[in-house]
This record gives sequence, C-alpha cells and structure tokens, in this order.
Amino acid sequence: MAEIRPVRSSDRVQWDALWAGYLRFYRQHVSIEVTDGTFARLVDERVQPHGLVAARDGSLVGFVHYVFHPTTWSLQNNCYLEDLFVDPATRGSGVGRALIHAVYTEADRVKALVRYSGPSHILHTLRAVTIELCPPIVAAALGRGATARTAR
Repeated sequence: MAEIRPVRSSDRVQWDALWAGYLRFYRQHVSIEVTDGTFARLVDERVQPHGLVAARDGSLVGFVHYVFHPTTWSLQNNCYLEDLFVDPATRGSGVGRALIHAVYTEADRVKALVRYSGPSHILHTLRAVTIELCPPIVAAALGRGATARTAR
C-alpha cells in the first residue's frame, strides 16, 4: 500500500508530473505562476489549500488537495476536496480510497464536515468508499439509496 503524507518541498518534480497529468485529464491549462503558487501553498502548512500525496517505493502515485471553509449551513467548517488524482498505472489499487480516507481523518481532526462538489471521477470514487467512510445520509445523497438508518 502507499504511504499517505503531506506534500513536501522535495516532492516538486514528481508532483509536477502528477499535476500535468491531472490538467491533461481535464484538458485544462494553468500558467506556471499558478502552478508555482499552488505548490508553494501546498507545502506551507499555515495556508490553504492543504495537500497530501501517496508515495509508493519512493515515487509519488497520487495527490489530493482540500480546503476548510465556513458555511451558512452549519457552525462547523466544511472540508472541500478540491483535487484528486492517481497515476493511471496505479488506479484500482486503493490509492484514491486511501487519499480520500486521509482527508476524512484531517477533517475529523479539526472537527469539519466533509463535503464534495467536484468532478465526476471524485464522486465515482466516493461511491466506492461511501459505506466505509460516510454517514448513511451522505451515502444516500451519493446514490447508495436510503437505508433504515437514513429513513428515520
């Protein structure tokens, strides 16, 4: 299994390769200034967004970026999973699930609610881990259907 850990300055070259794959997947382009600024924020634990990477045998194979923010729906902050990418050669091995689980752990640590609003691949991955990680009401919202616990 992969080691999940915060992004480090020394990860830049490997993170760049994953970031390029992520942007290519969505047919997007961002300037080098945006890429540089994003990476600088990811490695500075005092600012957001936060970033975690998955490392296997010394190589990065995935990343997740997330932010905490206030909401009008609760007094608790929300945790928004912004970017999730796993190297295509590693997909299906549980890396995406481990990255999502790590975001849940971080959200629990700061007592934030986890909310997702993002690309369909993130929601697809979430459906695969819903039962393991999400409360039943979230599972129902993500398409798992109502259960006896959510119907109450």
